[in-house]
Amino acid sequence: MTILVNLIVMLGMSTVIPVGLTLIDGPGLAPLRRCWPAAAVPGAVALWLPRGPGATALAAAYALTTLVLAAQAPRRLLRTRSLAPREIAVLTALAAPSVAGLALVAERSGHRLFGFDLDILALTVPHFHYAGFTAALVAGLVCRAAPGRPAARYAALSVPLGTLLVLAGYFVDDWAELLGAVVLTAGMWLVGLLTWRDLRTRSGDRTTAGLLAVSAAVLAATMLLALWWALGEASGLPHPTLTWMAATHGLGNALGFALCSLLAWRRLKDTTEIPA
Repeated sequence: MTILVNLIVMLGMSTVIPVGLTLIDGPGLAPLRRCWPAAAVPGAVALWLPRGPGATALAAAYALTTLVLAAQAPRRLLRTRSLAPREIAVLTALAAPSVAGLALVAERSGHRLFGFDLDILALTVPHFHYAGFTAALVAGLVCRAAPGRPAARYAALSVPLGTLLVLAGYFVDDWAELLGAVVLTAGMWLVGLLTWRDLRTRSGDRTTAGLLAVSAAVLAATMLLALWWALGEASGLPHPTLTWMAATHGLGNALGFALCSLLAWRRLKDTTEIPA
């Protein structure tokens, strides 16, 4: 599981976040867009080193970059003075990688932050690169592209809320985490539905439409797996192992949802076919 999770995290650090940042406007983001690929290098190297001072120092360098990104959230809020659903989603995307960065530092140092097992901290890193950053960003983009759709506004609110509830569930119990999974899944399924029914059909070329179709279809399966796992953890019913979840839910969300959807939105922004 460790090797697969590390590869998923590396993809998030080196590709998903840099591509996602090109879809967010704001005066303070241009330097981050330029330096992020280089800043991701120490974080990626830290994943493969044994736990200790060296891995911790490299992880801290990456975490510092995520904190700089998180600092853009209050700056954006002061500039836009808006708490519209799509803005809440984008603010969440800006802040979420810092949670991943701090979890990475703790896990690489062998420190059980807030008493959490190191395996949980290790899985927090990809979760807040993908559910925290990518899912929230895409939900905000969908909301912006379909401003008149109540479902789009609900998705832009429920994805950040669900992510926050899942995080809160770490500190409460498995039932609270299940509630977060339900809210997050509802939001992501709405993102997938709107992407399939509205945005895919409005795209101007087959490649973009295909990327959007894959991202929407993958969400239907991967979020069902997330619900199954959360329900099993809370109730004791049979459910997939973490290794199986990494190979299905994790890999599917990384490649099928995050990478495909962000590449599609990048193409849409370049052609200005759909507001992004």
